[in-house]
Amino acid sequence: MSPSAGVQAPLLTGSSPAAGRGSIPGAVFNVATSIIGAGIMSIPAILKVLGVFPSFALIAIVAVLAEVSVDFLMRFTHAGDTTTYSGVMKEAFGPAGALAAQVCVIVTNFGGLILFLIIIGDVLSGKVSGDEVHLGILQEWFGIHWWNSREVALLVTLVVVMLPLVLFKSVESLKYSSAVSTLLAVVFVAICSGLAIFALVQGRTQTPKLVPRLDYQTSFFDLFTAVPVVVSAFTFHFNVHPIGFEFAKLSDMKTAVRLAIMFCAVTYFIIGLFGYLLFGDSTQSDILINFDRSSDSAVGSLFNDLIRVSYALHVMLVFPIVNFSLRTNIDELLFPKKALLATDNKRFVILTLVLLVFSYLAAIAIPDIWYFFQFLGSTTALCLAFIFPGTIVLRDALGISTRKDKIIALVMIILAVVASAIAISTNIYNALSSKS
Repeated sequence: MSPSAGVQAPLLTGSSPAAGRGSIPGAVFNVATSIIGAGIMSIPAILKVLGVFPSFALIAIVAVLAEVSVDFLMRFTHAGDTTTYSGVMKEAFGPAGALAAQVCVIVTNFGGLILFLIIIGDVLSGKVSGDEVHLGILQEWFGIHWWNSREVALLVTLVVVMLPLVLFKSVESLKYSSAVSTLLAVVFVAICSGLAIFALVQGRTQTPKLVPRLDYQTSFFDLFTAVPVVVSAFTFHFNVHPIGFEFAKLSDMKTAVRLAIMFCAVTYFIIGLFGYLLFGDSTQSDILINFDRSSDSAVGSLFNDLIRVSYALHVMLVFPIVNFSLRTNIDELLFPKKALLATDNKRFVILTLVLLVFSYLAAIAIPDIWYFFQFLGSTTALCLAFIFPGTIVLRDALGISTRKDKIIALVMIILAVVASAIAISTNIYNALSSKS
C-alpha cells in the first residue's frame, strides 16, 4: 500500500523498526512542545476578551475535549490497519476522507510555521501596532540597521537554527530539543509569574475583569472569536501518529498525552492570568510585544529581554516538530507511490528547503498572529482536533464505538461547528463594519 493511503503494518504491535523506540518522557516533551507552540502568546489576550473565569473554563473544556479526541484517534488507528491520520480517515470515508485530513494538516501546520516565524520576527526586529512602535531586541541592543531588519533576522535564524533541526528524519531524535523547548517555556512562564507577583505587591497591576464586559465595542458574539484561538492552542493531533507509533503499547501514548495536556493547561492558566495582570487591556495579541522597553510594566530591560529571548528560542525549537508532520503529509499527497520520504535523501532535502522558503516569505508578508489563529482555529485546526475524530466515531467503520462514544462525539461536533460558525460570522461582520 502507498503511504498516502495510510495503510501500513500497525506500529503499535511492534511490527515496525520504529516501534518500541519511544519513551514516555520523550513523548510528553514532544506532545507538550506541539501543543504550547505559539498558542501561549495569545492566551493573555483571551482573558482580555473573555475575562478570567470564562477563559479558564474555556481552556479546561478544550483541554478535556482534546484528550478525548486523541483517544478516539488512537483507538481507531490501533484497531485498523493504518499508522497515519489520513489512513484513519480513509478507512472511515475512503480517499476523500484521507485527502481532507492531509489538506487540513498541511494548512494547519504551514500556518503554524508562519506563526512561529512571525513571533520570532516580532522579538528580534519589533513590530508597529497601530500608533505604537515596539522595537525588537536586536534594535534595542544595536540600534536600527539593515542587518537586524525583520527580513534579514528571520533569514539568518532559518539557516543557522531551523535548517539543522528540520533535517532530522525521526521524531524521537527531536526529544532533546523538545525537552529544552519545554524548559524554556517553563522559564518564560516562571519569569512572567514572578514579575506579575512583584508588580501585584507593588500595586502596579491592573485590576482584571472576571467576566466579559459587553458594551458598544464588544458584543456577545465577539466573545466567540476567542474560541478558535484556544482550539488552535490545543491542536497537536497532526503529531499524534508520528509520536504515538514509536511506542510498543497504546497505553504509553495515552499516558503521555494526558500528562502533556495537563501540563499545558496549567501553563496556559498561569501565563494567561499573570500576563493579563501585567498589561490589562493593553495586552497585545502577541504578548511578547508588550515586553519591550516602552511597556508600562514595572520591569527592567534585562528581564524584558530575557523573557523575549527565552520564548523566541522555545519557538525556534518547536518549529522542527511541526515541520515534521507537515513535510510528511505533503510528501504523501504529492508522491503517493514513491518510497518513504526518509529513504529518499534528495526528495527529503528539496521538500524541506521549499517549506522553509515559503514559510519565510509568508511570515514577512503577514503582520499579526491573532487573525491567523482565528482563521486556523475556525477551520482546519477545528477539523483536525474535534470534527474529524468525532465523525470517525460516528461512522464507526470498524464497529468499535460504544453508545457513550457516539454521544460524546456528536456533542463535540455540534459544539465545534456552532462556535466556529459564530466566530467566522462575527469576524466577517466586524471586518465589513470597519470598512463601511
